[in-house]
Amino acid sequence: MATNYLNKILFARVYDVARETELEIAPELTKRLGNRVLLKREDNQPVFSFKLRGAYNKMAQLTPQALKRGVITASAGNHAQGVALAAAKLKCKAVIVMPITTPSVKIDAVKAHGGPWVEVVLKGDSYSDAFTYSQTLEKKGGLTFVHPFDDPDVIAGQGTIAKEIFKQHPGHIDAIFVAIGGGGLIAGIGEYANAVSPKTKIIGVQSVDSDAMKRSLEAGRRIELKEVGLFSDGTAVKLVGKETFRICKRVVDEVVTVDTDEICAAINDVFTDTRSILEPAGALAIAGMKKYVDQSRIKKQTLVAIACGANMNFSRLRFVAERADIGEFREAIFAVTIPEERGSFKRFCELLGQRNVTEFNYRIADQKQAHIFVGVGTQKASDSNTIAKHFRKAGFATIDLTHDELAKSHLRHMVGGHSVLSNNELLYRFEFPERPGALMRFLTSMAPNWNISLFHYRNHGADYGRILVGLQVPKNEQKQFRNFLSTLGYPHWNESANPAYRLFLKQDDL
Repeated sequence: MATNYLNKILFARVYDVARETELEIAPELTKRLGNRVLLKREDNQPVFSFKLRGAYNKMAQLTPQALKRGVITASAGNHAQGVALAAAKLKCKAVIVMPITTPSVKIDAVKAHGGPWVEVVLKGDSYSDAFTYSQTLEKKGGLTFVHPFDDPDVIAGQGTIAKEIFKQHPGHIDAIFVAIGGGGLIAGIGEYANAVSPKTKIIGVQSVDSDAMKRSLEAGRRIELKEVGLFSDGTAVKLVGKETFRICKRVVDEVVTVDTDEICAAINDVFTDTRSILEPAGALAIAGMKKYVDQSRIKKQTLVAIACGANMNFSRLRFVAERADIGEFREAIFAVTIPEERGSFKRFCELLGQRNVTEFNYRIADQKQAHIFVGVGTQKASDSNTIAKHFRKAGFATIDLTHDELAKSHLRHMVGGHSVLSNNELLYRFEFPERPGALMRFLTSMAPNWNISLFHYRNHGADYGRILVGLQVPKNEQKQFRNFLSTLGYPHWNESANPAYRLFLKQDDL
């Protein structure tokens, strides 16, 4: 007999621990996308995620005997927090198996929410690994398994989000965008929406390296992935649930996939509109919504995206900020080869014109050619191709690295090294007010008498730009160089004796 999900959602027990979260307009996204964008703020739940809805609804339906024996679950983090909070509320022992890759903020939160009622076990690299181990412990301890997604009571608990959405926005909703891991969230939302507003599209969003549901729906059967990407750890599921797959075949209209850069850009978008920081899985729906709007060219529709989690490790923000500009097509990066001769460096800089330079890496390495790693501000996806053509037309060999993962993750931080051509090199650090065109003014002010042998600049979005420059100044011109520095007008520091510089970049003068 088929489960009556509408009835189960209407009578789900979630509000002992969960709260009705806000459905807020996102003004900047609305303006940029040309559609009315509403965010369902599940990141504002007590555990900063929607997961406590399903976890508590499942545990609240258990018999007193089952609660006394205790429960067990496997989770990448957010479901674990929901189970922990429910265990403390119901005074029930809970064993929680989490992948060893789970961010520490989630592990610490599980222990804090559950207190003495919770035991945390770390096992495996992904949710699927943790799940397999939890099944062994379940049988040994006679515990009740609280599935993070493939359980009717859990699905019904998550479905209460849709009940709130349609109560909060009685007008027509064209589409709801939902992150997919194992499928519990979209299954619950899809069941309720399909019952009360069948014309509302339900669009799932997955990361390109964890797209088990998309592949399964396309194949008509569940597909198990060999590996999953871990950036969006909350949706890193190798195999979707049997029940969630059955439901999704019926209620999901489409699944959009997004990459890491697009997720980072979405995190930035939500911060701009709300001053809140979502975790990668929490921003998936927003990233997918943006991509869907761009591809379908829809306008003046009402779109809802579920901001489903905010358990972000602070240390990850550095990576997110670095990649958000590329994901938003606000930065393109290139490898450009120029002749190693006086004036070519300046000629290349003049070629950049008024474009905002976001990064500049260069180290002298060859007597004939110089290889420069440069980042340039852009407005749209096609700009990188246009800029590359502009460089090539001027005679500079250019490789567009905007979509090169090796370059974005590693090479941009590794440009440099020892050079046999860097004799008489002085290393200086400079700061200047970060304004449009400020980098070009700095470059123009550099005296042409000395060869630039090293250059590094990265726009960090701060009020002051920071530049590292290597200049080859003959010993008999040191006084002239000091006079030049005194008239330059920029704060500067001599780093020529810096031990890190001497270890990694300095070639001993012959």
